[in-house]
Amino acid sequence: MAEVVELKDFVAEATEWIASRIVAKQADGTSVFRLSLCGGSTPKSIYAALAERSDIDWDRVLLTFGDERCVPPDHADSNYRMVKESLLDPGQVPASSAMRMAGEMEPEEAAARYDGQLKKLAQLAGEERFVHDLVLLGMGDDGHTASLFPETKALDESERNAVANFVPKFDTWRLTLTYPVINAAKEVAFLVNGEKKRPVVDEVLAGGSPHPAEQVKAASVTWLLG
Repeated sequence: MAEVVELKDFVAEATEWIASRIVAKQADGTSVFRLSLCGGSTPKSIYAALAERSDIDWDRVLLTFGDERCVPPDHADSNYRMVKESLLDPGQVPASSAMRMAGEMEPEEAAARYDGQLKKLAQLAGEERFVHDLVLLGMGDDGHTASLFPETKALDESERNAVANFVPKFDTWRLTLTYPVINAAKEVAFLVNGEKKRPVVDEVLAGGSPHPAEQVKAASVTWLLG
């Protein structure tokens, strides 16, 4: 059962919610926190707030990306660029801590590369599948999350961690994590701010909807709503 948390100060409270989990795992002085970042406009201020904190050791955080547009990393539409400008540069996050999706590559090749990187990390850790400590997700008006859009092929992927997904409504390719790796996470948090998407949130929480977000069924799923 998903937990719903209503936030009065969306950015400050969501930042604290995320940071508390990173700090708790890092308290032993050695553990690495595995965090998957979402794109879009909603998390940008949260990432900027995380960058300002002094209690997070970014050398011991591994950042992955939930999805990416098929553009170069310096492109205005790039999720990586948004994260770099809001979190990586201001927070002086080591380049080795961020594992970006190569949006500038041919989509299928880029997805295969990311899938392989996650598989290798899982093997090194003795895991059947890469396990994130926390996956951050957004949700669109159409109920999509990451780049898992309604009626697209990626919704049916059951093996790979990352795929290239053609999105007809935008007539473009996207790179996205898949349900298997998202649902393998210890925790997933949806970041949804504003009243516009509340009807879709309600439909997902009620169950039985066609929205892709409803198929996120990790061990712990929290909706952080502003």
